[in-house]
Formats: sequence, structure tokens, C-alpha cells
Amino acid sequence: MSRPGQGVAVTDQIKLVLFDMDNVLCDYDREKRVACLAELAGTTSDAVHKAIWEAGFEFLGDSGALDASDYLRGFGERISYPLSLDEWVEARRRSMKADRAMLEIAGHLRETVDVAVLTNNTTLVADHIDALLPELRPLFGSRIYTSAQFKAAKPDPRCYRLCLSELRTAPQTVLFVDDLPENVAGARQAGLFAHHHTSVQAFRQALSEHGLLSDG
Repeated sequence: MSRPGQGVAVTDQIKLVLFDMDNVLCDYDREKRVACLAELAGTTSDAVHKAIWEAGFEFLGDSGALDASDYLRGFGERISYPLSLDEWVEARRRSMKADRAMLEIAGHLRETVDVAVLTNNTTLVADHIDALLPELRPLFGSRIYTSAQFKAAKPDPRCYRLCLSELRTAPQTVLFVDDLPENVAGARQAGLFAHHHTSVQAFRQALSEHGLLSDG
């Protein structure tokens, strides 16, 4: 939870809780998304996975190396199907299910601290978040950021720093939560406090230790 060489944060240090999205605020089933895309393209899930994820194409979108239009066009070319924006959004939407318990915690947190989202994704996700996961907007407003807009993806420390610059928040006042250990490590390298998300119970305990939420 704390940065290397430092103890648990005192109550008034944390001003912002920065959430990852997939498998933190929602359950994300990539295989369901891949299966949907494979059905559209008339191919196999294995072929789609290899063309997009194993080949590193999705990272090009996450890191902002491709803008939204080039990403969508390239996605279709790689799966040999003229994928429309609506189809891409629908396949992504089907793979996501809101984590009600985590969203409830975020709702409680925003009463006392700022909250925001930083997800490794193309800008299409932020642009269409109201269709993908409409539960986020009431809690986070416009503070829903994708890595692509910063042209750096987690765990690159630049991604966190650029996001916090946009939020005008100092790293040492931020608690970041992510399900991937490497992203937690990157956040700590960038100077943030960070928590590796494994369960709602463990997250509540982390927040309690930071003086942000009772553990009851």
C-alpha cells in the first residue's frame, strides 16, 4: 500500500483515489469479447486473440501509438473484417459487468476525497464510456482517463504522472488501485501510494489503514 521506504499514509495525506477500471470497477471477460469479435469476423477466438493481443496490436491502442480511427481500422484489418465502431463498442460492452461493491465504495469515498479512473485503453473507451459502463459517469464525471490520451500506458511511470498533471494533484497525495502487480509497481515508481486489488475486503482494509474508510 505504501511507497517503498515509507509507512502507511496518515489520514490527511490522501486527496485522491485513482482507480483502474477493468477487474477493479468492473469484471472484464476478455474471452467473451474475443468470442463476440470472432463471430462477427467468421473466424476463431484463437485467431482473433493472436491477431490483436498476442501480436501487440492492442498495446498500440493503449499507448496512443495509434489514434482512435487508425486503431479501429487496423483492428478490422487484422481480423479480416470491416469492424464498425458500433460493433467494437458492443463487443467491449458485453465483456464488462459493473462491480457494485467497488462502485459503492467509490461513492462513499467521493464524499471526502477526489476520485478518478485511469485505465489502459484506447481513447474509444473514454469516448463511449456511457455505453460501455454507464455506472461510472455519476461517480467520476469527466475524470475518466485512458492511457492512450497520455501516449503512455501503465506501468510506465509517465502515464501516472501525466494523468495527475491533468488532475493537478501531487503523486504523494494519491492512492492508486489496480489488479495487476506490475501496474501497482509502476505507480509506486511514479511516487503514488498504491494497492494491489485482490478483493473488496482487502481494499476496504487498505482504505481503513489510510484513514479513508471504516472497515465495518
